[in-house]
Amino acid sequence: MGAGEIVAIAAAGLGAGAINTLVGSGTLITFPVLLAFGYAPVTANVSNTVGLVPGSVSGAIGYRRELAGQGRRAVRLGAIAVLGGVTGAILLLVLPAAAFKAIVPAFIAVAVVLTLAQPRLQRWLVKRQIDLAHPRSLATTGAVYVTGVYGGYFGAAQGILLLAILGVALNQDLQRTNALKNVLAGLINGVAGLYFILAAHIEWAPAGIIAATSIVGAQLGARYGRRLPPAALRATIVAVGVFAILRLLLD
Repeated sequence: MGAGEIVAIAAAGLGAGAINTLVGSGTLITFPVLLAFGYAPVTANVSNTVGLVPGSVSGAIGYRRELAGQGRRAVRLGAIAVLGGVTGAILLLVLPAAAFKAIVPAFIAVAVVLTLAQPRLQRWLVKRQIDLAHPRSLATTGAVYVTGVYGGYFGAAQGILLLAILGVALNQDLQRTNALKNVLAGLINGVAGLYFILAAHIEWAPAGIIAATSIVGAQLGARYGRRLPPAALRATIVAVGVFAILRLLLD
């Protein structure tokens, strides 16, 4: 690896760690960089996923204060997310590389709309005494599982999808929801990364660089992201979501 490649991948890992902790879609930074340096798409995808796992853990730790009181919820939804992540990781190595490409922008568009409509939807649910956060809520459980499948398969914008789902289902501060999102996304990336280590070829040099710099980026994202008011955080989610849609459609 040349010096330019190392610097570019390191910068991408730093940015991805920060944006994943704050919103999601860090993969849209690191994955294209790996492709630009000649890595095959599937190899770049699995190496990127493995590399971003430490950043996901770092982001969850950075938001540990906002996780207080959400232990049982994190365990229940985390188990569903793990199942989805395993399913998606297996599908990546079985299905054609472009299998999900057509529907991914639609998923993200739905997530952006849900994020914008979140306050109104929450008021509507409360008014009708509908509790999507209830352990027996099939809607929330199914949505987290499907997002886990998508996250294990590719992962770009899975954080936006999780924020949209949890934001509607949970009547709580958006920063607390973001903390829970970081845990779920970290579990999805972690189980997918473990499967890829066992079943796929990993390019360890770029994965290691991304791992190291994403840890730092995640801490920066947690430090400054938690200071954003709900409206600013929601605007950031929407902006990143629109960017992700355009990036995927143009690619």
